[in-house]
Amino acid sequence: MVPEHALADDRARPVLERLHALDQAQREAGLPTEQRIRSVTPPTGAFLYATVLALRPSRIFEMGSSVGYSTIWLALAARAYGGRVIGSELLPERAEAANQHLREAGLDAVAEVRTGDAAEIAGELDSLGLVFIDAEKDDYTRLFEAVIDHVLPGGLILTDNVVSHDCTAYLSFLRQRSDVTTVTLSYERGIEWTVKGW
Repeated sequence: MVPEHALADDRARPVLERLHALDQAQREAGLPTEQRIRSVTPPTGAFLYATVLALRPSRIFEMGSSVGYSTIWLALAARAYGGRVIGSELLPERAEAANQHLREAGLDAVAEVRTGDAAEIAGELDSLGLVFIDAEKDDYTRLFEAVIDHVLPGGLILTDNVVSHDCTAYLSFLRQRSDVTTVTLSYERGIEWTVKGW
């Protein structure tokens, strides 16, 4: 068993194990990026879990849910205090799979994944305490701009893969803004920790 999965309950743990194994198998098989589910690493999942438990945001929005591995981590934490997770996935078949995985993990009362462009879905939401962006890297700036006005003052935006991929333009964009404070965490594949100003 992956050590981080011990944080999950008996119902969610096997789903996390299965999805992580699938992600690893696809990477080892050398499948093209667009064909892989591209889940976060287990340590990143545990980081999301701990962050949500610490901040206790009422509403969490995930921009890029794929088949729901990271959504499960967010939902496990949100369930502990009555929070709610809304995910988004462009591909209908992956959104359907994500919702099935949430049901299997016993988390469908806490989280749902909606089909569509995350930027458009962001426009339907308000009072977001935490946003997790994990999508196409060249789309990060557009997604951030779409969601920032829907984030509460003091809210947190986490962006994955900012070290493992070339996110220079996105990081520069963030640092030119006067309405956020942003720090790059060199953890796993790199997480940008961006706090909306008060």
